[in-house]
Amino acid sequence: MKQARAHLHGNGDLQQTLVVVFLRGGADGLALMPAVGDDDYHRVRPLTAVGQAEAIRLDDRFGLSPAMAALEPAVKEGALSAVHCVGSDDTTRSHFEAQDLMEHGGHTGGGWLGRFLRFREQATGGALAAVALGQAVPESLRGAASATAMQSLDDFSFSGGDAFVQSLKQLYGGETGVFGARARDTFDALGRIRNLHANEYSPAHGAEYGGDRFGRELRLAAQLIKARVGVEAVTVDLGGWDTHLSQAPLIGPLLRRLGNGLAAFRQDLGAAMRRTTVVVMSEFGRRVSENSALGTDHGRGGAMFLLGGDGAEGRVIADWPGLKRDALVGPGDLPVTTDYRDVLIPLLRRHAPSADMARVFPGHEAKPLGQAVEAA
Repeated sequence: MKQARAHLHGNGDLQQTLVVVFLRGGADGLALMPAVGDDDYHRVRPLTAVGQAEAIRLDDRFGLSPAMAALEPAVKEGALSAVHCVGSDDTTRSHFEAQDLMEHGGHTGGGWLGRFLRFREQATGGALAAVALGQAVPESLRGAASATAMQSLDDFSFSGGDAFVQSLKQLYGGETGVFGARARDTFDALGRIRNLHANEYSPAHGAEYGGDRFGRELRLAAQLIKARVGVEAVTVDLGGWDTHLSQAPLIGPLLRRLGNGLAAFRQDLGAAMRRTTVVVMSEFGRRVSENSALGTDHGRGGAMFLLGGDGAEGRVIADWPGLKRDALVGPGDLPVTTDYRDVLIPLLRRHAPSADMARVFPGHEAKPLGQAVEAA
Protein backbone atom coordinates (compact mmCIF):
# COMPACT_ATOMS: atom_id res chain seq x y z
CA MET A 1 0.00 0.00 0.00
CA LYS A 2 1.51 3.29 -1.08
CA GLN A 3 1.83 5.72 1.82
CA ALA A 4 0.53 9.17 0.98
CA ARG A 5 1.92 12.52 2.06
CA ALA A 6 0.16 14.56 4.68
CA HIS A 7 -0.73 18.22 4.77
CA LEU A 8 0.52 18.68 8.32
CA HIS A 9 3.71 16.65 8.48
CA GLY A 10 6.65 17.19 6.20
CA ASN A 11 8.01 13.69 6.81
CA GLY A 12 4.97 11.69 5.77
CA ASP A 13 1.64 10.58 7.20
CA LEU A 14 -0.51 7.57 6.45
CA GLN A 15 -3.70 9.60 6.10
CA GLN A 16 -5.32 6.61 7.77
CA THR A 17 -6.77 6.60 11.24
CA LEU A 18 -7.33 3.81 13.72
CA VAL A 19 -10.04 4.45 16.32
CA VAL A 20 -9.89 2.14 19.36
CA VAL A 21 -13.05 1.94 21.48
CA PHE A 22 -12.49 0.18 24.81
CA LEU A 23 -15.56 -1.12 26.66
CA ARG A 24 -14.31 -0.95 30.24
CA GLY A 25 -15.87 -3.26 32.79
CA GLY A 26 -15.87 -6.56 30.90
CA ALA A 27 -18.61 -6.29 28.27
CA ASP A 28 -20.75 -9.42 27.87
CA GLY A 29 -19.94 -10.88 24.46
CA LEU A 30 -23.19 -12.87 24.47
CA ALA A 31 -25.14 -9.63 24.96
CA LEU A 32 -23.25 -7.73 22.27
CA MET A 33 -23.24 -10.66 19.86
CA PRO A 34 -25.83 -13.23 21.02
CA ALA A 35 -25.61 -16.76 19.66
CA VAL A 36 -29.30 -16.77 18.78
CA GLY A 37 -28.92 -19.76 16.44
CA ASP A 38 -27.48 -21.97 19.19
CA ASP A 39 -30.21 -23.74 21.17
CA ASP A 40 -27.97 -23.92 24.23
CA TYR A 41 -27.79 -20.10 24.35
CA HIS A 42 -31.52 -19.94 25.09
CA ARG A 43 -31.16 -22.78 27.61
CA VAL A 44 -28.42 -21.10 29.69
CA ARG A 45 -30.08 -17.67 29.60
CA PRO A 46 -33.78 -18.42 29.90
CA LEU A 47 -34.69 -14.94 31.19
CA THR A 48 -32.17 -12.67 29.46
CA ALA A 49 -31.58 -14.24 26.04
CA VAL A 50 -32.28 -12.26 22.87
CA GLY A 51 -34.85 -13.87 20.62
CA GLN A 52 -33.72 -15.00 17.17
CA ALA A 53 -36.26 -12.76 15.46
CA GLU A 54 -35.10 -9.71 17.47
CA ALA A 55 -31.37 -9.88 16.74
CA ILE A 56 -29.69 -8.10 13.83
CA ARG A 57 -28.65 -11.13 11.80
CA LEU A 58 -24.91 -11.64 11.24
CA ASP A 59 -25.01 -15.27 10.11
CA ASP A 60 -26.91 -18.46 10.93
CA ARG A 61 -25.59 -18.54 14.51
CA PHE A 62 -24.90 -14.96 15.60
CA GLY A 63 -26.64 -11.61 15.61
CA LEU A 64 -26.14 -8.17 17.06
CA SER A 65 -28.17 -7.03 20.03
CA PRO A 66 -31.36 -5.31 18.82
CA ALA A 67 -30.29 -2.31 20.91
CA MET A 68 -27.51 -1.87 18.32
CA ALA A 69 -29.97 -1.70 15.43
CA ALA A 70 -28.38 1.53 14.18
CA LEU A 71 -25.51 -0.63 12.88
CA GLU A 72 -27.75 -2.76 10.66
CA PRO A 73 -26.83 -0.75 7.51
CA ALA A 74 -23.13 -1.38 8.22
CA VAL A 75 -23.87 -5.10 8.57
CA LYS A 76 -25.82 -5.23 5.31
CA GLU A 77 -23.13 -3.27 3.47
CA GLY A 78 -20.35 -5.56 4.66
CA ALA A 79 -18.59 -2.85 6.64
CA LEU A 80 -18.69 -4.59 10.03
CA SER A 81 -16.75 -7.67 11.09
CA ALA A 82 -17.53 -9.43 14.36
CA VAL A 83 -15.30 -11.80 16.35
CA HIS A 84 -16.51 -14.11 19.12
CA CYS A 85 -14.61 -16.12 21.75
CA VAL A 86 -11.86 -13.52 21.58
CA GLY A 87 -9.68 -12.32 24.44
CA SER A 88 -6.23 -12.37 26.01
CA ASP A 89 -4.28 -15.01 27.90
CA ASP A 90 -5.09 -13.36 31.24
CA THR A 91 -6.94 -15.82 33.51
CA THR A 92 -7.28 -13.67 36.66
CA ARG A 93 -10.73 -12.32 35.72
CA SER A 94 -9.57 -9.09 37.36
CA HIS A 95 -10.59 -5.90 35.54
CA PHE A 96 -7.34 -4.14 36.38
CA GLU A 97 -4.98 -6.96 35.49
CA ALA A 98 -6.89 -7.96 32.35
CA GLN A 99 -7.10 -4.37 31.06
CA ASP A 100 -3.44 -3.79 31.84
CA LEU A 101 -2.30 -6.92 30.00
CA MET A 102 -4.52 -6.25 26.99
CA GLU A 103 -3.50 -2.61 26.64
CA HIS A 104 0.18 -3.45 27.02
CA GLY A 105 -0.19 -6.10 24.33
CA GLY A 106 1.33 -8.77 26.57
CA HIS A 107 3.77 -8.95 29.45
CA THR A 108 5.87 -6.00 28.37
CA GLY A 109 6.32 -2.29 28.96
CA GLY A 110 4.44 0.41 27.11
CA GLY A 111 1.24 0.00 25.08
CA TRP A 112 0.64 -1.89 21.85
CA LEU A 113 -0.78 1.15 20.06
CA GLY A 114 2.07 3.35 21.23
CA ARG A 115 4.61 0.83 19.95
CA PHE A 116 2.81 0.57 16.61
CA LEU A 117 2.93 4.33 16.12
CA ARG A 118 6.54 4.45 17.20
CA PHE A 119 7.99 1.55 15.22
CA ARG A 120 6.11 1.56 11.93
CA GLU A 121 7.65 2.92 8.75
CA GLN A 122 7.61 6.71 8.40
CA ALA A 123 6.50 7.25 11.99
CA THR A 124 5.68 10.93 12.34
CA GLY A 125 5.16 11.63 16.02
CA GLY A 126 3.18 14.76 15.20
CA ALA A 127 1.55 16.74 17.98
CA LEU A 128 -1.85 15.25 17.18
CA ALA A 129 -0.76 11.88 15.81
CA ALA A 130 -2.35 10.10 18.78
CA VAL A 131 -5.36 11.56 20.59
CA ALA A 132 -6.98 10.08 23.69
CA LEU A 133 -10.50 11.46 24.04
CA GLY A 134 -10.93 11.71 27.79
CA GLN A 135 -9.09 12.89 30.87
CA ALA A 136 -6.00 10.70 30.55
CA VAL A 137 -3.86 8.83 28.03
CA PRO A 138 -4.66 5.09 28.25
CA GLU A 139 -2.02 2.42 28.75
CA SER A 140 -2.38 1.31 25.12
CA LEU A 141 -0.78 4.61 24.00
CA ARG A 142 2.14 4.54 26.43
CA GLY A 143 5.39 4.79 24.53
CA ALA A 144 3.99 6.70 21.57
CA ALA A 145 6.26 9.48 20.34
CA SER A 146 3.42 11.90 21.04
CA ALA A 147 0.00 11.43 22.66
CA THR A 148 -2.52 14.10 23.63
CA ALA A 149 -5.48 13.68 25.99
CA MET A 150 -8.39 16.04 25.32
CA GLN A 151 -12.07 16.29 26.12
CA SER A 152 -12.67 19.23 23.82
CA LEU A 153 -10.77 21.47 21.42
CA ASP A 154 -10.23 23.87 24.34
CA ASP A 155 -7.81 21.38 25.89
CA PHE A 156 -5.24 21.80 23.11
CA SER A 157 -3.99 25.32 23.69
CA PHE A 158 -1.40 27.43 25.50
CA SER A 159 -2.70 29.34 28.50
CA GLY A 160 -0.44 32.36 27.94
CA GLY A 161 -2.33 33.87 25.00
CA ASP A 162 -1.16 35.02 21.57
CA ALA A 163 1.83 37.00 22.86
CA PHE A 164 3.15 33.94 24.68
CA VAL A 165 2.71 31.76 21.58
CA GLN A 166 4.56 34.31 19.43
CA SER A 167 7.42 34.35 21.92
CA LEU A 168 7.66 30.57 21.79
CA LYS A 169 7.66 30.65 17.98
CA GLN A 170 10.56 33.09 18.00
CA LEU A 171 12.40 30.98 20.57
CA TYR A 172 12.17 27.80 18.50
CA GLY A 173 12.17 29.45 15.06
CA GLY A 174 15.91 29.08 14.59
CA GLU A 175 16.10 25.49 15.79
CA THR A 176 17.04 23.03 13.04
CA GLY A 177 17.04 19.80 15.05
CA VAL A 178 14.28 17.60 16.40
CA PHE A 179 13.12 20.21 18.92
CA GLY A 180 12.59 22.77 16.20
CA ALA A 181 10.66 20.30 14.03
CA ARG A 182 8.44 19.23 16.92
CA ALA A 183 7.83 22.83 17.93
CA ARG A 184 6.81 23.85 14.40
CA ASP A 185 4.52 20.83 14.18
CA THR A 186 2.89 21.83 17.46
CA PHE A 187 2.37 25.41 16.33
CA ASP A 188 0.86 24.17 13.07
CA ALA A 189 -1.48 21.92 15.02
CA LEU A 190 -2.47 24.82 17.27
CA GLY A 191 -3.32 26.90 14.22
CA ARG A 192 -5.47 24.16 12.77
CA ILE A 193 -7.28 23.65 16.08
CA ARG A 194 -7.87 27.40 16.26
CA ASN A 195 -9.43 27.27 12.79
CA LEU A 196 -11.69 24.44 13.91
CA HIS A 197 -12.75 26.57 16.87
CA ALA A 198 -13.63 29.46 14.60
CA ASN A 199 -16.07 27.39 12.55
CA GLU A 200 -19.08 25.63 14.01
CA TYR A 201 -18.86 21.92 13.22
CA SER A 202 -21.85 20.31 11.54
CA PRO A 203 -21.82 16.52 11.10
CA ALA A 204 -22.21 15.50 7.46
CA HIS A 205 -24.79 13.33 5.71
CA GLY A 206 -27.44 13.92 8.35
CA ALA A 207 -25.48 12.17 11.12
CA GLU A 208 -26.88 12.67 14.63
CA TYR A 209 -24.66 11.79 17.57
CA GLY A 210 -26.95 12.53 20.49
CA GLY A 211 -25.90 14.27 23.68
CA ASP A 212 -24.15 11.51 25.64
CA ARG A 213 -20.41 11.67 26.32
CA PHE A 214 -19.58 8.77 23.99
CA GLY A 215 -21.43 10.43 21.13
CA ARG A 216 -19.73 13.77 21.79
CA GLU A 217 -16.30 12.17 21.79
CA LEU A 218 -16.93 10.32 18.53
CA ARG A 219 -18.20 13.59 17.05
CA LEU A 220 -14.91 15.25 18.05
CA ALA A 221 -12.98 12.31 16.59
CA ALA A 222 -14.78 12.73 13.27
CA GLN A 223 -14.11 16.47 13.31
CA LEU A 224 -10.38 15.95 13.88
CA ILE A 225 -10.10 13.23 11.24
CA LYS A 226 -11.90 15.25 8.59
CA ALA A 227 -9.90 18.40 9.42
CA ARG A 228 -6.67 16.58 8.48
CA VAL A 229 -4.73 17.70 11.53
CA GLY A 230 -2.50 14.61 11.38
CA VAL A 231 -4.51 12.26 13.61
CA GLU A 232 -3.45 8.64 13.11
CA ALA A 233 -4.89 7.01 16.25
CA VAL A 234 -7.80 7.91 18.51
CA THR A 235 -8.83 6.15 21.71
CA VAL A 236 -12.30 6.39 23.25
CA ASP A 237 -13.64 4.67 26.37
CA LEU A 238 -17.18 3.54 27.11
CA GLY A 239 -17.45 2.22 30.66
CA GLY A 240 -20.12 0.68 32.84
CA TRP A 241 -20.17 -2.93 31.60
CA ASP A 242 -19.58 -4.68 34.94
CA THR A 243 -23.09 -6.11 35.24
CA HIS A 244 -23.32 -8.60 38.09
CA LEU A 245 -27.03 -7.87 38.55
CA SER A 246 -29.98 -6.65 36.48
CA GLN A 247 -27.89 -6.76 33.34
CA ALA A 248 -30.57 -6.09 30.74
CA PRO A 249 -31.75 -2.68 32.03
CA LEU A 250 -28.19 -1.64 32.90
CA ILE A 251 -26.48 -2.33 29.59
CA GLY A 252 -29.44 -1.70 27.30
CA PRO A 253 -28.66 2.05 27.23
CA LEU A 254 -24.93 1.29 26.80
CA LEU A 255 -25.64 -0.95 23.81
CA ARG A 256 -27.73 1.80 22.24
CA ARG A 257 -25.03 4.41 22.88
CA LEU A 258 -22.44 2.14 21.33
CA GLY A 259 -24.52 1.31 18.25
CA ASN A 260 -25.87 4.84 17.74
CA GLY A 261 -22.47 6.47 18.25
CA LEU A 262 -20.65 4.16 15.83
CA ALA A 263 -23.40 4.47 13.23
CA ALA A 264 -23.35 8.28 13.44
CA PHE A 265 -19.54 8.31 13.21
CA ARG A 266 -19.63 6.12 10.10
CA GLN A 267 -22.36 8.24 8.52
CA ASP A 268 -20.54 11.48 9.34
CA LEU A 269 -17.22 10.35 7.84
CA GLY A 270 -18.78 9.03 4.64
CA ALA A 271 -16.03 8.26 2.12
CA ALA A 272 -13.36 8.96 4.77
CA MET A 273 -14.31 5.62 6.38
CA ARG A 274 -12.28 4.00 3.60
CA ARG A 275 -9.21 5.35 5.42
CA THR A 276 -10.57 4.79 8.93
CA THR A 277 -11.00 1.64 10.99
CA VAL A 278 -12.81 1.37 14.31
CA VAL A 279 -11.89 -1.44 16.71
CA VAL A 280 -14.22 -2.23 19.63
CA MET A 281 -12.75 -4.39 22.41
CA SER A 282 -13.13 -5.23 26.11
CA GLU A 283 -10.89 -6.85 28.71
CA PHE A 284 -12.94 -10.06 28.94
CA GLY A 285 -16.43 -11.46 28.47
CA ARG A 286 -18.92 -12.61 31.09
CA ARG A 287 -20.06 -15.94 32.54
CA VAL A 288 -22.21 -17.89 30.09
CA SER A 289 -25.10 -18.56 32.49
CA GLU A 290 -27.07 -15.71 34.01
CA ASN A 291 -26.87 -15.56 37.80
CA SER A 292 -29.71 -15.40 40.32
CA ALA A 293 -29.71 -11.58 40.16
CA LEU A 294 -30.25 -11.67 36.37
CA GLY A 295 -26.70 -10.48 35.81
CA THR A 296 -23.49 -12.15 34.68
CA ASP A 297 -20.21 -12.59 36.50
CA HIS A 298 -16.67 -12.17 35.16
CA GLY A 299 -15.79 -14.56 32.35
CA ARG A 300 -13.18 -15.17 29.64
CA GLY A 301 -14.02 -15.16 25.93
CA GLY A 302 -15.86 -12.10 24.63
CA ALA A 303 -16.52 -10.19 21.41
CA MET A 304 -14.67 -7.67 19.24
CA PHE A 305 -15.94 -5.58 16.32
CA LEU A 306 -14.17 -3.97 13.37
CA LEU A 307 -15.91 -1.20 11.45
CA GLY A 308 -14.67 0.51 8.32
CA GLY A 309 -12.97 -0.32 5.06
CA ASP A 310 -14.57 -0.43 1.65
CA GLY A 311 -17.53 -2.69 2.40
CA ALA A 312 -15.83 -5.87 1.18
CA GLU A 313 -14.64 -7.20 4.54
CA GLY A 314 -17.71 -7.83 6.64
CA ARG A 315 -17.60 -11.29 8.16
CA VAL A 316 -18.06 -13.30 11.35
CA ILE A 317 -14.96 -14.88 12.88
CA ALA A 318 -15.67 -17.48 15.53
CA ASP A 319 -13.97 -20.74 16.44
CA TRP A 320 -17.14 -21.60 18.34
CA PRO A 321 -16.96 -24.44 20.92
CA GLY A 322 -20.66 -24.38 21.74
CA LEU A 323 -22.24 -23.69 25.12
CA LYS A 324 -22.52 -27.15 26.64
CA ARG A 325 -20.82 -27.48 30.02
CA ASP A 326 -17.90 -29.59 28.80
CA ALA A 327 -17.02 -26.92 26.19
CA LEU A 328 -16.66 -24.17 28.80
CA VAL A 329 -13.69 -23.26 31.00
CA GLY A 330 -13.31 -22.38 34.66
CA PRO A 331 -16.61 -21.85 36.48
CA GLY A 332 -18.55 -21.78 33.20
CA ASP A 333 -16.98 -19.34 30.75
CA LEU A 334 -16.52 -19.24 27.01
CA PRO A 335 -12.92 -20.17 26.18
CA VAL A 336 -10.66 -17.77 24.32
CA THR A 337 -10.25 -19.40 20.90
CA THR A 338 -8.98 -16.25 19.16
CA ASP A 339 -6.29 -14.04 20.67
CA TYR A 340 -7.17 -10.34 20.35
CA ARG A 341 -3.67 -9.65 19.01
CA ASP A 342 -4.39 -11.93 16.06
CA VAL A 343 -7.36 -9.70 15.23
CA LEU A 344 -5.27 -6.54 15.51
CA ILE A 345 -2.20 -7.72 13.55
CA PRO A 346 -3.78 -7.93 10.06
CA LEU A 347 -5.55 -4.65 10.72
CA LEU A 348 -2.32 -2.89 11.70
CA ARG A 349 -0.56 -4.37 8.69
CA ARG A 350 -3.23 -2.89 6.46
CA HIS A 351 -2.56 0.54 7.95
CA ALA A 352 1.23 0.13 7.79
CA PRO A 353 2.29 -2.92 5.74
CA SER A 354 5.93 -2.79 6.80
CA ALA A 355 5.29 -2.44 10.54
CA ASP A 356 7.27 -4.96 12.60
CA MET A 357 4.63 -6.87 14.56
CA ALA A 358 7.31 -8.62 16.61
CA ARG A 359 8.08 -5.21 18.15
CA VAL A 360 4.42 -4.23 18.50
CA PHE A 361 3.50 -7.51 20.25
CA PRO A 362 6.81 -8.90 21.58
CA GLY A 363 6.75 -12.57 22.49
CA HIS A 364 3.46 -13.26 20.69
CA GLU A 365 3.39 -15.93 18.01
CA ALA A 366 0.71 -14.85 15.58
CA LYS A 367 -1.93 -17.43 14.62
CA PRO A 368 -4.49 -17.38 11.79
CA LEU A 369 -7.81 -15.97 12.92
CA GLY A 370 -10.00 -18.60 14.53
CA GLN A 371 -7.18 -20.99 15.45
CA ALA A 372 -7.66 -22.15 19.03
CA VAL A 373 -5.36 -20.66 21.65
CA GLU A 374 -6.83 -22.17 24.82
CA ALA A 375 -7.06 -25.90 25.27
CA ALA A 376 -9.88 -26.29 27.79
